[in-house]
Amino acid sequence: MGNPAAVRILVADDHTLVRESLVNLLQGSADLKVVAQASDGLETIEKALATRPDIVITDISMPHLNGIEVVRRLRESLPEARVLVLTMHSEDEYVLQLVRAGASGYLVKDSAASELLAAIQCLRDGRGYFGPQAARILAEQLQNPERQVDDPYGRLTPREREVFHLIAEGMTTKEIARALDISAKTAENHRARVLDKVGVRNTAELVRFALRKGLLD
Repeated sequence: MGNPAAVRILVADDHTLVRESLVNLLQGSADLKVVAQASDGLETIEKALATRPDIVITDISMPHLNGIEVVRRLRESLPEARVLVLTMHSEDEYVLQLVRAGASGYLVKDSAASELLAAIQCLRDGRGYFGPQAARILAEQLQNPERQVDDPYGRLTPREREVFHLIAEGMTTKEIARALDISAKTAENHRARVLDKVGVRNTAELVRFALRKGLLD
């Protein structure tokens, strides 16, 4: 019999070895239960809504939907779930964007296993947890509140953000239509609006934009 009071966790990372290592670590604790795994942003949202975990542990750079958008959507559709971002990115703009999107915690992947477990404990108790780098960045922001951090997606709607990632991953209009279960005409319209709003002319320029904004690995 499992522990009925165990913290229910969803682990999302597109690198299988990283994800499996995390799952093995978490399953080693009787107080934690991994209820789902996901390898991309859209799958993370779907599985979170299906399993309703207490905590979602997610990376930032994932296929189909960036971690920032994952956090934002989870806050809207599953506000009771706490989100811990576990990533290799420690740049200021990532931390601030994710906190504003609704993240409850932020750790870099070179943190010790004990720190990850401590972070989960804090989130379970209703508190936030931010590693040393993130805590410094948040303190600096409090001291300089006039500092602005732009949404890397700009004016893109939620659907356009999905299309953005599918374009960046090299999908054709027909493939995007199939992936999102929409007509080819609708997919083409979305594609045109994405390119226009982002201010690029083609897929190559969109990929460069995504890399510059940290929306792709």
